[in-house]
Amino acid sequence: MVAGFFWIAGELLLPALALLCREWRVLQGAVTLILALLAACWWCPALLLESPRWLLATRQLERARKTLQALAESGGTDADSCNQESLFAELESLSEGSPQPRYHAVCEIFSTRVIWKNSVILGFTAFIGSGIRHCFTRNLAPHLPQFFYSYFLLVGTEAVACTFVCLTAERFGRRAVLLLCTVLTGISSLLLLALTQYLLDLIVLTLSVVGITASHAVATLSIFFASEVLPTVVRGAGLGLIVGASFVGKAAAPITAIPNSRGFFLHHVVFASFAILSVLSIMLLPESQGRSLPESLQDGESQRRPPLFRRPRREDHLPLLASQLGRAGQVLVVHQDLARLHAGRLLLHLHGELRGSGVGRASAGPHGIRGPPRQHPAPRPAPAPCPTATSSLVNSGGLSLMSSR
Repeated sequence: MVAGFFWIAGELLLPALALLCREWRVLQGAVTLILALLAACWWCPALLLESPRWLLATRQLERARKTLQALAESGGTDADSCNQESLFAELESLSEGSPQPRYHAVCEIFSTRVIWKNSVILGFTAFIGSGIRHCFTRNLAPHLPQFFYSYFLLVGTEAVACTFVCLTAERFGRRAVLLLCTVLTGISSLLLLALTQYLLDLIVLTLSVVGITASHAVATLSIFFASEVLPTVVRGAGLGLIVGASFVGKAAAPITAIPNSRGFFLHHVVFASFAILSVLSIMLLPESQGRSLPESLQDGESQRRPPLFRRPRREDHLPLLASQLGRAGQVLVVHQDLARLHAGRLLLHLHGELRGSGVGRASAGPHGIRGPPRQHPAPRPAPAPCPTATSSLVNSGGLSLMSSR
């Protein structure tokens, strides 16, 4: 997403560079020179380091150790700290057996099922988001005849789309936001395709701006989504294919620029149909929000499609938290039982003291002089049962028991 904002900054600086160059040949040479300077980073690894995650996933442990050490030194941290020493020692121990690097070609994607499905769907949505944008741009020409007005409006919609994706993709999920932007793109395209002659100019302009913003969000989010869904071992190659599909959609722009041709109408109909079809295919994508990045092809194949409006659980949960809460609850229950037991003993003790003080006051004389204790008659012993009656009861019970048997 950060690269998208740099792209927008470059588009804002392009008119100023055009004013300085004055001629299109000089402008083309200046842009080519900048791209040549970026290509020089290929032969200078110190300027553009390799990804440590990809090196570890492909078992290039020695290069991963050197890259991590270079990043630690360039970051200004102490390379001799305990954590870094343990990490480097672990990498050295793993690389003692001289493991062979395991490279993966982009053709291995075609032999998978889930990874291939995700790549096709995201490439398809990136292609639609980039190709249908020119259908909305053509509707701006009657309302914004000057070039700079339409150009800065397009750059502004790109900035709004990138900001919208940054604010909503982390909160509501990548798949839900991608589905929403695709639906907005399809509805705007169908309304403009069928009702352009019957709508007001303001409504046409509004639908065109909404369609341009939503289509750019679809293309940007498809590329960003692919960087999280594709495994690390083939992420670079798969992401290149999806970006290539996006540029193929942009290559359809000259069809819309041909004056007095029926190719524009056919172009609009095809891309509007594709936008509606992509709405159904997006439902088959997994959700990458809160999930760890897949490293191997097996991790990519194990991705599943969760429900749309149900957020998946994050994998950085604490497994010991539930057991600790359970133990804390048991301790709390024990303390409550002990408190109740002590309270009951205290009430019994106070009740006994109050009862004893009440007896003493009752035995006192009229002048407060305590007299001798009151003599209570001794209880009479219970009369002993008659032996004859008892024996008769026992004999009758025995007989009844024998008869029942």
